[in-house]
Amino acid sequence: MDLFTHVLVAYLLTFGVVGFQPTYLAAGAIAGGLPDGDIFFFPLWKRFPILRHHGITHSIFGVTLVAVVGGGLVAPYLAAGNPWIYIVVMEVAGLSHILLDGFTHFAVPPLMPFSDRKLEIDADRAINFVTLVVSVVSFYLLLGVERNHVAFWVYLDTVYALMAFFLAYFAIRLAGRALIAPQLRAMGPGTVPVPMTNPLSWIVLREERVADRVTTTYLRYRLGRGAVLGPLRVSGRTDAVPGVSGPIASAEEALERSYPVARRHSSLLDDTYHFGEVERSGDGAWSVVWFSLEFTAFGRSAATRVTIAGDGRMTARRAWYRPRWSAAPI
Repeated sequence: MDLFTHVLVAYLLTFGVVGFQPTYLAAGAIAGGLPDGDIFFFPLWKRFPILRHHGITHSIFGVTLVAVVGGGLVAPYLAAGNPWIYIVVMEVAGLSHILLDGFTHFAVPPLMPFSDRKLEIDADRAINFVTLVVSVVSFYLLLGVERNHVAFWVYLDTVYALMAFFLAYFAIRLAGRALIAPQLRAMGPGTVPVPMTNPLSWIVLREERVADRVTTTYLRYRLGRGAVLGPLRVSGRTDAVPGVSGPIASAEEALERSYPVARRHSSLLDDTYHFGEVERSGDGAWSVVWFSLEFTAFGRSAATRVTIAGDGRMTARRAWYRPRWSAAPI
């Protein structure tokens, strides 16, 4: 999850524990974002891997240590309050950070340093623009528009509305994750769920790498409608075949020959799950778009478009494109 959502959810949880008590709300909100402070350990990551991002600070041990020190010693020194209440709200806020990250496809080690076992539910994206926008707007409302400007009941209604939103949002995400389980089993070992920005939309995907060829089988799932596309299969060589050039006669060949070009043009295709779509753009000309599933927002994905001229010449361009979700060649 993004930092704004971590802080907002921690704020809402703290409100649920202690009600409207500003000093405790501030402590809880800060504690909700503190685990991501591990980015400041960056120079030490290689020498001390336990300090890496999503390392010890994203564990129950790390969160508890911060809560005890911060809540028992630091917070009461900065603002009057009960140290035990500070510890409780900071512990709850820190644990919420772990759970929110584990809720996504960013794994966290909650039992570190005793175990490296990961928590990864794969129910949401690591950075989701829906929750990001809601969180940023919410802070603007709570701390800017409403603060000391509206009746207290308006503030309370805003807080309760945000609680209801996140409860519904997480419930929908978990329902989708549970409902696609049969599709994951049906497509075989190695199949992964890929949650999209829209909480109702999922991709079920299996990637196979054999020698110099990558084959991606994918299915689009829509909550409430089931599988709406696929499974479809796209396959391509990671490296161009020497001596092969000239006009391209079929969609399959367009995918095959454009894939190495797209991979050279964008490292996203090496580092993320992806798939391709192809369409004819003229006499002997083709347009092939290779989409990364790691970076999506508002129906668009980070992608590389390979334009193929009638004589087989290819040019590549990176941009955000909207998948057509049309059938790809098998």
